[in-house]
Amino acid sequence: MIRAWLFPILIAASIAIGVAALGATITDIGPWYRSLVMPRWAPPDAAYGIGWTIIYSLTALAAVTGWHATRTRDEADKLIGLFALNGFLNILWSLLFFRLHRPDWALFEVMLLWLSVGSLILFTWPRSMAAALLLVPYICWVTFAGYLNMTIVRLNGPFG
Repeated sequence: MIRAWLFPILIAASIAIGVAALGATITDIGPWYRSLVMPRWAPPDAAYGIGWTIIYSLTALAAVTGWHATRTRDEADKLIGLFALNGFLNILWSLLFFRLHRPDWALFEVMLLWLSVGSLILFTWPRSMAAALLLVPYICWVTFAGYLNMTIVRLNGPFG
């Protein structure tokens, strides 16, 4: 039983670490970011690292749990594709916001990221309620991040 879970856990954890590391290298908390007007309710910078570490851990666990609950190879492939798309969108948001300095574009993209997490929840729910529930903090976090992103655009725009 443990063997059946070990390899998928190692793969999911490696991918989560890779997505997190790539996102971290794109994230530049430099002069441009520091010059943005932030709402008073914005969390301190340290909270983001803690939040994302929890989210990535839960997401990796959801991926393994959901993958084990798939009944066919086609279902497993679709689940992997949804997680791959989600990882891409996660990295893309950081690229748009932090590297290209386009919170306005990132605001549009965060809606796609939210839909991606929602799709993961809807896809996993009938197969593994546990996998779907592990993703609930992620969609809550992206909802909050989207609202923060919208507020930053409102306080600082236009961009470009």
